[in-house]
This record gives sequence, C-alpha cells and structure tokens, in this order.
Amino acid sequence: MTMFRKAASALAACLLAASTATAGDFSTFQSLGFSPDGKVYAFEEFGVQDGSGFPYSNVYFIDTEKDAYLPGTPVRVRIDDEAADIAKARAQSRDKAVALIETHKVLSHPGVMAAFNPMGEVGADRSRIEYLQHAIEPTPGGSFALALEEIPLALSEKCRDITPEGGKGFRLKLVMRDGEAADTVVHEDARVPDSRACPLSYQVSGALTFNPIDGDPVHVALVLVRSFGFEGSDGRWIAVPFRP
Repeated sequence: MTMFRKAASALAACLLAASTATAGDFSTFQSLGFSPDGKVYAFEEFGVQDGSGFPYSNVYFIDTEKDAYLPGTPVRVRIDDEAADIAKARAQSRDKAVALIETHKVLSHPGVMAAFNPMGEVGADRSRIEYLQHAIEPTPGGSFALALEEIPLALSEKCRDITPEGGKGFRLKLVMRDGEAADTVVHEDARVPDSRACPLSYQVSGALTFNPIDGDPVHVALVLVRSFGFEGSDGRWIAVPFRP
C-alpha cells in the first residue's frame, strides 16, 4: 500500500507539472520608477510565453502628462529558445533600455507602491482599489480610490472568432480623492489596441504614487488585462498615469 501511495503521489505530481506547463502566462510586474519631475514613469513586465516557452521582457516608458509611450518604446525582448534563461531576456531588455533609464534617472526615484493585488490574491476586489499616497505614519491626508468598469467596444478583425461575445475595453475613475468622494474619469478606451491581443477581462491591481520636489503628485493605476492565449488566459500590465 505504501508503494502504491508513492506511485500515486508521483503520478499526481507529474500531472500537475504537465498542467502547469500548458497554462497561460501572467507576466511578473516590476516597477522601475519615475523621473525627478514625475513626467516619466517606467516599469518592466517579464515571463515565459505560453505555447512557445520563450522568455520575454518588456520595458515601458510612459509620458505621464500625455499618457503615451516615449518615442521608440516599449523596449521588447523575446528569446526564441525555450531553453533560454529568463534572466538573459531581462538583461537584454535592460541593456536596450539603459540609455533611457539613465537619462530619466528612474531608478533613483522609485515612488511608493501604495497598493498591489495581483491575480493570485484570493478575495481581492477586481473592480476597486483604495490606498494612501504617502508611505509614512501617521499618514497625512485621506485615502484615494479607483474604480474600474469594463465597456463594450467593437471587435478587431482578428478577434471576431476568438471572442465572439464582443470586444472589451475599460473605464477607470477616481472615486475618492484625499478622503472625499470624487467622480473623475482618468482613462476611457475609445478602441481596443491590437497589443492587448483579444482581451477577456480587466482588473485594477495596484497603484503607485510619486511626489516630485517641485511639482504636483503623480499617481499611476496598474491594470491587469487578461487576454486570449495559446494555452489559456494570459495576463499583461497597463499603467495609467494621472494627477489627482
């Protein structure tokens, strides 16, 4: 009986490993930081691509006033070798991004990770997040809250057979500002970018804050988008900057 139990346990472990290997991939989020004036925010997402098993790393630089990528970005690296180490992909993306990292001094100004609830947190509210903008106690001022709602949008040609229930974008509102009720739209999709690869759902998963010495505070909402993948849902990150 003992041998049978060991054999059964080994089989279960093999099946679990197989199911893990054929699942969609949710990229890991790594905040890099802000420029000294808060006008640029940078972050990295990295992982192993589902289906191919290729490691990748993407580095994003965002103009926080225009809510747009800096020219020539994002920096994207994928190593088309399933035996390659993910560290190699990350090193290559950093090498390609080093000039922008140094120009905007983002590693010197990390800001505050005010809230974070990625996909693995059980019981997290996917549509709302509340946070304090300062990492000190006692904390001055009141809390801030963001609320996300999905909105129907036209399907792209390539997604019509993949997500026949319809296209999805999102609207993000600031619903609490410094402890007081608010109703301010900070982002609303007019279309679904092709880069989101047929989105299935969205969740507001975090918030960062930064207080420049000579400027207004900058907040960044982190939105996790689940999209159709080769072997399951894939997860990628969207950073939405705003000034509350």
